[in-house]
Amino acid sequence: MSANRVFAMLSLAGAAIAAPAVAAPFDAAIAGAHRTAEAKARDVYRHPAETLGFFGIVPTMTVVEISPAGGWYTDVLAPALAGKGQYIAAHNNPAASAGAAAGVQRFKDKLAAAPAVYGNAKVTAFGKDSYDIAPAGSADAVLTFRNVHNWQMAGFAPDAFKAFYKALKPGGVLGIVEHRLPEDKSDDLMKTSGYMKTSYVRKLAEDAGFKYVGASEVNANAKDTKDYPKGVWTLPPNYAEGDTDKAKYAAIGESDRMTLKFVKPR
Repeated sequence: MSANRVFAMLSLAGAAIAAPAVAAPFDAAIAGAHRTAEAKARDVYRHPAETLGFFGIVPTMTVVEISPAGGWYTDVLAPALAGKGQYIAAHNNPAASAGAAAGVQRFKDKLAAAPAVYGNAKVTAFGKDSYDIAPAGSADAVLTFRNVHNWQMAGFAPDAFKAFYKALKPGGVLGIVEHRLPEDKSDDLMKTSGYMKTSYVRKLAEDAGFKYVGASEVNANAKDTKDYPKGVWTLPPNYAEGDTDKAKYAAIGESDRMTLKFVKPR
């Protein structure tokens, strides 16, 4: 082997070693100082980078998050999408109640207090009979985290999934994370426990026109026995039983969750 060829190979090897690693799309937002220590402590249960990776989310997309509550996933999604994509929070319908209006205002205040973090984030209204979450055919992805049980208990889950379908572009992704009820349990538990059957969530999506892509076990928790006095809310972060058996529930951690990906056919 010639000296010139050896030198070229060593130079290439050195260049490869020196090349900086490419950060995953949401790493900077996940590590950001805008996220509280309490929020970051939940990453071990919610796996935001892996979950968003499974859904195929990238910072150039228009992403609608349904029912973001206080904004746990907003703090991950909006900063990464700012300036390159579009984050839309389909929050409560403020006309529904005084409590809903107050929650929406707190969320808007959160965004307004840190424009450098949240960029051009938008807020729309979502709830029973309020489905204008985004212009029809405009979204690359619609995501929701631990919310399907709420719509089921309120009686509008099928209409919600139809709204997601309408908002998405052909080829757009619907990503769902939800508390998982074993398939051999009574359907009645889906009305009270906060847990949902994977088969039923799939049916809701497929009845609305979506094609099932696949599932990930990234948010699974084998310690979750799903038989608690106050349903899924017995577990952290809610601790619905207060201090009763709190250490036991803390050791279980957050719920066992399905993570499902669907697509709107082209």
